[in-house]
Amino acid sequence: MKTNDYSQWFRGSTPYISAHRGKTFVVYLGGDALAHPNITNIVHDLALLHVLGVHLVLVHGGRPQLDAALPGSASHAHRRITQPEHMDTVTGVYGLLRSQLEGLFSTGLPNTPLHNVDISVVSGNFVTAKPLGVLDGVDHLFTGQLRNLDNTRVQRLLDANNIVLQSPLGFSSSGQAFNLASEELAADISIALQADKVIFFDETEHLNAADGQRESTVTPSSVEDHFGALSATTAQRFSAMARAVRAGVTKAHQISFATDGGLLQELFTADGAGTQIIEEKAQPVRAAKLDDVGDIVEIIRPLEESGALLRRSRDRLEQEIEHFMVAEVDGVTVGCCAVYLHGEQAELACVAVSDLYRRGSAGVAIGANLLLAAEQHAMQVGATGLFVLTTQTQDWFEERGFQGGDVNDLPETKQSLYNWQRGSKVLFKSLG
Repeated sequence: MKTNDYSQWFRGSTPYISAHRGKTFVVYLGGDALAHPNITNIVHDLALLHVLGVHLVLVHGGRPQLDAALPGSASHAHRRITQPEHMDTVTGVYGLLRSQLEGLFSTGLPNTPLHNVDISVVSGNFVTAKPLGVLDGVDHLFTGQLRNLDNTRVQRLLDANNIVLQSPLGFSSSGQAFNLASEELAADISIALQADKVIFFDETEHLNAADGQRESTVTPSSVEDHFGALSATTAQRFSAMARAVRAGVTKAHQISFATDGGLLQELFTADGAGTQIIEEKAQPVRAAKLDDVGDIVEIIRPLEESGALLRRSRDRLEQEIEHFMVAEVDGVTVGCCAVYLHGEQAELACVAVSDLYRRGSAGVAIGANLLLAAEQHAMQVGATGLFVLTTQTQDWFEERGFQGGDVNDLPETKQSLYNWQRGSKVLFKSLG
């Protein structure tokens, strides 16, 4: 029976649905995103996240709308200098944008994604602000920045199944309203809540490497290398995301607001769609534990059934679990391998990537990470070389430095166990 693309994608999203449930995401929608025709689809996708149990805090901007309402208003370092007489216009524009967003979450006509879906969107005076003051000799007047977020009240609303919507406004203890830079506010709120993710929508589809290929993952330091090729607005947004990650937010994601379904692709597939920022490209491979046996069984079963791997019973896996390592993506186990020491040679065995991730660049990256971790572990235990027996992936290993050998080149303990009926190819790689 042929599996259609939708069914395959939906099944593959299951681990991500579980991983994201109960997590807090701060989502930034700039004024450019709010003005784009795709905003309705973005709202539907955010509603889906909410229904799946994600706690959402939405922060909206309004720069192009304010530019139109306040032509000729001055700015400094990409921040608007808000004159006292402009505040009525600022609050009016933000109020209109907020009500438009609330309306989109309230649309429930038949044959629409939100039909019979009751979503509560709550706004309030959650942000205490202070004046930005004088920077580089420029008085920013009624432009301010976050002083404090009422975390307790926001968290209580999220726990009660509400979406929290925050405009880029804050109030002083005297009740004075201040106009806040929306990108900075989104980052500040994500830091204050210690959010699991902060997500920015931008016109840029993703960052590109020097060879033109998509940069799916960057660090706060490496993202700065791209600023020269970005617009001032996009660079400011990436700078805000990098600051949030440096301050403890687990991940930041940049997604194009013009891509229909970009949010779902970024959060529920291995390849993603935009660019994510993490503190460092940490090695996503760790030593396996007994709790991982069930995941390992699910990963290797299809390969055992196809004959690519020898069958291993669950009992055997439990007995040999100390030899195994597993790869993770967003906390989901997606690959495994095992390393067995035979004197000065180490055997790399049971290299497998989950069928849901095997296709495309994600599977290649997971396999490469497993191989790197296996090589490092083999050297740590004193091995000078690594060997592997394979029936179907000889090319993959040869592309990564392995060379063909003979059964007689195997350690004696392995020669006696060689299965002549399978006729596996023997490959070797020197270490160090």
